[in-house]
Amino acid sequence: MRILHTMLRVGDLERSIKFYTEVLGMRLLHRNDYPEGKFTLAFIGYQEESAGAVIELTHNWDVEHYEIGTGYGHIAIEVPDAYKACAEIKARGGVVTREAGPMKHGTTVIVFVEDPDGYKVELIQA
Repeated sequence: MRILHTMLRVGDLERSIKFYTEVLGMRLLHRNDYPEGKFTLAFIGYQEESAGAVIELTHNWDVEHYEIGTGYGHIAIEVPDAYKACAEIKARGGVVTREAGPMKHGTTVIVFVEDPDGYKVELIQA
């Protein structure tokens, strides 16, 4: 068994694809419209689905906004240099909600960013 993907419901699919591809450097792997169900699925990631877990962005055509809820945590991405990644994300227009630095009560260097729908993404220095 292996993890295939994490699904996020998004209010504006194009805006979300742009964030994950242009700000975080992922690739749009494939996208499918389902007119009868009035939704679109877009799969994004750093590698093909056969090689590792990806993110599924689900856009229900009649919904512009979702409440994230109190149970959601974050997506974690490993980066070689958290400080450099933080600076690059800011330069690309990304929203940094926690600057690069050691985590509280530890030494692991992390950064938190927020996607256009308010989902948190943690960058963890390798």
